[in-house]
Amino acid sequence: MPENTEFNIDQDKNYEMNEDKASLETDNLVNEENSEISNNVPLDNAGQEISGEAPAGGAPKLDPLDAAKAEIAELKDKYLRLYADFENFRRRTAKEKLEMISGASADTVKLILPIVDDFERAKVSFDSSTDIEALKEGVDLIYNKLYKALESKGLKAMESKGADFDAEIHESIAQFPAPSEDLKGKVIDEIEKGYYLNDKVIRYAKVIVGA
Repeated sequence: MPENTEFNIDQDKNYEMNEDKASLETDNLVNEENSEISNNVPLDNAGQEISGEAPAGGAPKLDPLDAAKAEIAELKDKYLRLYADFENFRRRTAKEKLEMISGASADTVKLILPIVDDFERAKVSFDSSTDIEALKEGVDLIYNKLYKALESKGLKAMESKGADFDAEIHESIAQFPAPSEDLKGKVIDEIEKGYYLNDKVIRYAKVIVGA
């Protein structure tokens, strides 16, 4: 009986050794297979397999042509909006300018209307009065009133007679021999008076220059 027991123990040891050997061989085969797989499949820095497919959560790549079309459409929309704003600004500015000119004209007309009334009264006096001196005095008063009204708007007459001829403000219509040496090249007579409006020439003086 003891002999059988020892035999059984030896058999058990041999069986355990065979199992360990088989398990070791199986592990080696698995490691070899994993090594082959790892050699064939590319890995990233974290040791993860790199597949050709895009990550599930990543944004899809835009086609360059579609991106260019979208950019052109956006720029066109901005251009149309800017053009519309400019057209509105231009129309509004033109309207404001017309209103300003119209308002200035209305102010000037209102200023002259009382003088027109004076002229109408003077015309009635011409038909009924024979006092020439009184009529002349009335015309002078109306003239002075008109001139002062225009002066208030910036009108100023040129003083040309006896001044040096200046092509910037004078228009020479003739040349006559100067009555004296000191009048040569100067204005010896004024045919039509020149005027400034707010220091800007609005009518050149027509003059005769001494030669």
